[in-house]
Amino acid sequence: MRAIVVTERGGPEVLRVADYEDPRPGPGEIVVDLVASGVNYRDVYERTGTYPKELPFIPGGEGAGRVSAVGEGVTGVGIGDVVVSSDLKGGYAERAAVPADRVVPAGDIEPEQAAAVMLQGLTAHYLTHSTYAIKPGDVALVHAAAGGVGLLLTQMIKLRGGRVIGTVSTQEKEKLARDAGADEVVRYDNFAEEVRRLTGGVHVVYDGVGKTTFDDSMSVLRPRGMFALYGAASGPVPPVDPQRLNAAGSLFLTRPTLVHYTATREELVWRARDLFGWIAAGDLSVHIGGRYPLEEARRAHEDLEARRTTGKLLLIP
Repeated sequence: MRAIVVTERGGPEVLRVADYEDPRPGPGEIVVDLVASGVNYRDVYERTGTYPKELPFIPGGEGAGRVSAVGEGVTGVGIGDVVVSSDLKGGYAERAAVPADRVVPAGDIEPEQAAAVMLQGLTAHYLTHSTYAIKPGDVALVHAAAGGVGLLLTQMIKLRGGRVIGTVSTQEKEKLARDAGADEVVRYDNFAEEVRRLTGGVHVVYDGVGKTTFDDSMSVLRPRGMFALYGAASGPVPPVDPQRLNAAGSLFLTRPTLVHYTATREELVWRARDLFGWIAAGDLSVHIGGRYPLEEARRAHEDLEARRTTGKLLLIP
């Protein structure tokens, strides 16, 4: 099969197309012929070594497609089923193996749409339903509000009765954020001042940007507010003195990750069922901002890191 193989850590140039041995399902696993694979910042972290992986490897964990092989002991999933997962063993490829208990059926959702919403949708779900469960009237600051997670976060916060202030970098992105339901949209260069002008402090900050937004984000939280730092697109945040949380108002700071919020099969299915139900009902819109041939994975990463993109990026094998 064709696959993107990383043999050394580095920039987007290390993403190279190669012929690779077809995966075979081990006990409890299935193989999926992929229709679409998601591109995520997690893939960037693995490529650069921020998230260490043994070389060589095929990046990517998210995708949707049709089951083509079933391993020993698998029940509930059969050849021909259309499934989606964010736990693939190498999603930048024509096919990938995955534990059968880490897939969910796509149902009536188109495979491309399922691939586009799985990882980022599950992330937005756990952030708004578990890390800090939005209540009616809560005010949330959403960074990168026109990005894949940001657009989904905004819609879920509004579904739960919250108010959204989003940050963006361009007029085009502002329109996308407002169309998703953001009540206010501000630019990064003076966002703290604007948030303080618009509110008496926010209940929660959802921040996937990291280094460049961290300090100002902490300054706009109201006492006992929650800072959910779920990514580091601008770089890792330097070490934080816990005393800062005290001085700023007994704040809460967490660095959550998806694996701990889908640790059980039951939790994974609950979150995915909510996502697909909202999409089917028209309550959640998935914005696919770019489709790239598999061979152009490098360009997809370049566009993602340069913040030239909105919504979700897909690789199409």
